[in-house]
Amino acid sequence: MTFTGFPVAALDFYDDLEMDNTRSFWEAHKAVYKDAVRAPMTALCEALAPEFGTAKVFRPYRDVRFAKDKTPYKTHQGAFVAAAQATGWYVEISARGTRVGAGFYDADSKRLAALRDAMADERTGTRLDTLLRGYERDGWEIGGDRLKTAPRGHDKDHPRIHLLRHRQLFVGRDYGFEAEDIGPDLLDRVRTDWQTLRPLVEWLAAVPDEPTDRATRTPGGAS
Repeated sequence: MTFTGFPVAALDFYDDLEMDNTRSFWEAHKAVYKDAVRAPMTALCEALAPEFGTAKVFRPYRDVRFAKDKTPYKTHQGAFVAAAQATGWYVEISARGTRVGAGFYDADSKRLAALRDAMADERTGTRLDTLLRGYERDGWEIGGDRLKTAPRGHDKDHPRIHLLRHRQLFVGRDYGFEAEDIGPDLLDRVRTDWQTLRPLVEWLAAVPDEPTDRATRTPGGAS
């Protein structure tokens, strides 16, 4: 299937879903979701797959088992290409339009410790800091859940404490909902931005799943 863009019906669908997030609305508009949202997102991901890898197009259902908000359906459609544990590229459509990003969205305790070791290291940590500052200068948003204080085992005065506090780290930008933001040119735009974010993904993906001797494996550099 060739990607020809998302129809305006995709935006309208999520506008309406935000107002009426019920099973009855979903059942009445399931065909709109499949044709205007799911199918174009799948086509977009398939077009990007040769360069970046196979994407996971997320299910539209929320996990409400432990949530205070019991609304059953997500108000966006996301897709994710993994390069490492919960690390990779992301694309999304919602009522607010399209968005892209990359980073790590989850990490168990061992991987988070390994990531922080790499951030604390003078060479590899400086490389990450330089990347993020460059993205910020170019208008990207730096996000992710952070601790309010220093993580255990790291000095609160560390020169990269702003990195060490991250429990998630991602870089993203909103495109919007105008014709050029959802139309067929979106494919090239996502491809170009994912290429721009590749150095970040490669840095993160090179960090092992648990702390190890960085003399034999270092993120963003030769082994």
